[in-house]
Amino acid sequence: MSLVLPIQLVFNIGFYAVVPFLTLVMTDDLGLGAAAVGLVLGARTFSQQGMFLFGGVIADRWGPRRSILTGCAVRAAGYLGLATSESFWTFLGSAVLTGIGGAFFSPAVEGLVGTLDRAQSTNGSRRNLFAWLVFVGEIGAVAGPLIGIGLLPNGFPVVAGSAALLFLGVGIALWLILPKHGPASIVGGEPRSRASALRGAFACLGDRRFVCFAGFFSVNLLAYNQLYFALPLELAHSGAGGGTLAVLFTLASVLTIALQLPLSDVAARLGPAATLRTGFACIAAAFAVMGLLGTTGMNLLPGLPAASGPVSFVVLLCLGHMLVGPAGMQLVHHFAGQRPMSAYYGLLASCGGIAVLIGNTLFGAFRDVAGGLSSWVLLVVLATVSASFLPHVLPLPQQKDRS
Repeated sequence: MSLVLPIQLVFNIGFYAVVPFLTLVMTDDLGLGAAAVGLVLGARTFSQQGMFLFGGVIADRWGPRRSILTGCAVRAAGYLGLATSESFWTFLGSAVLTGIGGAFFSPAVEGLVGTLDRAQSTNGSRRNLFAWLVFVGEIGAVAGPLIGIGLLPNGFPVVAGSAALLFLGVGIALWLILPKHGPASIVGGEPRSRASALRGAFACLGDRRFVCFAGFFSVNLLAYNQLYFALPLELAHSGAGGGTLAVLFTLASVLTIALQLPLSDVAARLGPAATLRTGFACIAAAFAVMGLLGTTGMNLLPGLPAASGPVSFVVLLCLGHMLVGPAGMQLVHHFAGQRPMSAYYGLLASCGGIAVLIGNTLFGAFRDVAGGLSSWVLLVVLATVSASFLPHVLPLPQQKDRS
């Protein structure tokens, strides 16, 4: 674990030093319109989230070392492409490469953490290693943009090129440090046939209980994505400036860094079922408060402070996300049993990506037709459904923890 956490920190620093500035570069430097910008950002996200299942299968087949090193090389190539791109198509291709790189190493890293978590759970430990992964990752998410802003006056090629060098350097270091484990298709010392290994790799798709779990759990990523989709739209509709949004993003990061580890201790005492139910209830409350108060805080009760709606929304959403995310991730190895688990984490992430893609499209359409309140109501319903049904599809050994 002492190695996995620095890996996550560096990966997030490299990611957030570049990605927040892609829109600025495409509009100001390349002169692209909104449709082209949306296509590039959507393709980058989908190339990562959409390939997580396959990235997890590859990690199980190759082993985490080879998968992580490949991901570092591919993402470095993508960043080098972004640094040198002067046209839409090369920029698009490079952005997609950065997403594919993430699809290689993220499920492998999560699989490593899941393996460590499974090992410590057999020793009776209740420490949630995924809470530490989120905590360290959020530090990288805060530090990355600050580094990017510091380098941006030298030009975006310097920012992207520096990130490429970072991933190349990390790849070389990990090539020297990471143990050379064999492919995960060798279990118990006995090599399996190619067909058997392939069936084992996609075993997560045949686990109906886990597929249901992944479906309900995907609402968590869809909900948290509203920080970047519904909230900016709501603020723009009310005439609030970008400064308000920046303050709210900062609030979300501060809350995560300050409360993620204490909340993981609370979750350990509650048990997985109660934690998931409580977390999704907080998320549902966040959407309900936003729908009731709006961006001015005066939709419900005159005289409430300005921005009380968005602030309450961010606080409740972050509290729910910090409870649900690590608790759900920790349950994955209970579904996988003794099977390789990177594909399980990959499927979980892919379901979240699909939920974001479909959900945001539908919510956008509802907002255009019926107004912003309709999307908040739909989100309340989805979060409430997950709070109600997710505890009933936990892995079987966890059923005793229901409350």
